[in-house]
Amino acid sequence: MCEITQPSETSGRTRGAVGHDRADGVSGLSRREFLAAAELVAGAVGGAGLSACASADSAGIPRGGGPGERMLLKGGVVLTMDAKLGDFDRADVLIEGSKIVAVGPDLQAASATLIDASNRIVMPGFVDSHRHIWQGPMRNILPDGTLAQYLGSISGTARSLYRPEDVYIGDLLSAWGAMNAGITTLLDWSHISNTPEHSDAAIHGLMESGIRGVYAHGFGAPGPAMRYPDDIRRLRRQYFSSADQRVTLALATAFAPAHWRLAREVGAPITVHANGTDELLPLAEARLMGPDVTYIHGCRLSAKEWKLIADTGGTLSIAAPVEMEMGHGIPAVQQALDHAIPLSLSNDVETSTTAEFFTQMRTVFLLQRMQLLARARAGEQNLPPLMTVKQVVEIATLGGARANQLENKVGSLTPGKEADIVMLATNRINVMPLNNAYAAIVHGMDTSNVDAVFVAGRVKKWKGELVGVKLDELQRTAERSRDHLVAQAKWPRTALGGYAPGH
Repeated sequence: MCEITQPSETSGRTRGAVGHDRADGVSGLSRREFLAAAELVAGAVGGAGLSACASADSAGIPRGGGPGERMLLKGGVVLTMDAKLGDFDRADVLIEGSKIVAVGPDLQAASATLIDASNRIVMPGFVDSHRHIWQGPMRNILPDGTLAQYLGSISGTARSLYRPEDVYIGDLLSAWGAMNAGITTLLDWSHISNTPEHSDAAIHGLMESGIRGVYAHGFGAPGPAMRYPDDIRRLRRQYFSSADQRVTLALATAFAPAHWRLAREVGAPITVHANGTDELLPLAEARLMGPDVTYIHGCRLSAKEWKLIADTGGTLSIAAPVEMEMGHGIPAVQQALDHAIPLSLSNDVETSTTAEFFTQMRTVFLLQRMQLLARARAGEQNLPPLMTVKQVVEIATLGGARANQLENKVGSLTPGKEADIVMLATNRINVMPLNNAYAAIVHGMDTSNVDAVFVAGRVKKWKGELVGVKLDELQRTAERSRDHLVAQAKWPRTALGGYAPGH
């Protein structure tokens, strides 16, 4: 069960998870060609594989995801996020290969591997619509930073020092961290395309992790080797020739109309940081706003811009903890709800905030209710409804799928969709006894409750432990990457086991 390939592609060669040649069609490069081009891994990893084949039989880990392999998740509380199916106090989910084939009580499935889902909530994996995962080696390095300090230290200094191998390990590390937290899909807002080799490295790290991802090709540190955005044409040909694959393509961009037209030329959705005022108006005048665009943050958008997003079918990605901490503005939860704009959650940066969705959901839920209840105390009438725990879980799953243009694949336990599923333990001290599944998720749980994770039917976490990754080697490699970056940046070591970026 090595999770290093795009299962739908059939030609070409790719480097395995550091150190294995494979003929399974992720890229057009052999391992030797890739290493020569990107100068990856040799110095940072020493040739040791970080993602590894799990010994599924000896460890008791169920096999799944392959053609004809069937698993029956039996007897869980099933939250489908599908309005037609509804939710079940006790039901089963049948997986065949990479797909969900049936959901309901008392399913029978000959030759399926039975998985006991009692004392578990079975639900779609969380979907993150915006995260800069190349920053993995710099987790928590800027805990008290403002937006200006982040732009100077991380987007400025650190980004210019990244080698391709640092990008690779960042993507691999953060993707595994996401799956550990029950996030089965994320959009990698990859503004680290300093060179084409940096872009290749990000894609390889994302693909090799086994997560479902959207690689959003972004700009990089300015320099003569940067090929953004035109390099997206090569990336489409080399890595993303099929829409039916686990990792897909988007364009991470700003407000240049030519870039938006290029995205449409190559068939890539658009994801854009939109946190100023009236920055979107020229794009509206050029008739470039549309349903394939996700707008990020939105804290300071004008009333006219909110109407334009709603009228053109756009979606919104918010990162409430980062926005509150760094000074982007008040998270625009209510504005999105007022305009019926599909809303999704994102972690944004791991340099400053948590990389899981339980904190995200609680933050959005509490913020929306705090603001509306304050308006009620001030005497305002005819207020919008208060957010419910079910609503925020839907935003964290189906909302993210919509923003990532993947609603037809993930976000709900609808038969025919991909088997991206999490099982959350309810027999833990933080949520027992279970009285309301949605409340337990939003108010009580954390990553310790993420008991099992499946991506396209393949087991990525089992009984609370990640499957298919060598964590000790991953840690050592991440530390070597971090050490190189902070040494080049000349950031001093602190007494707290970390570093102090210059501001």
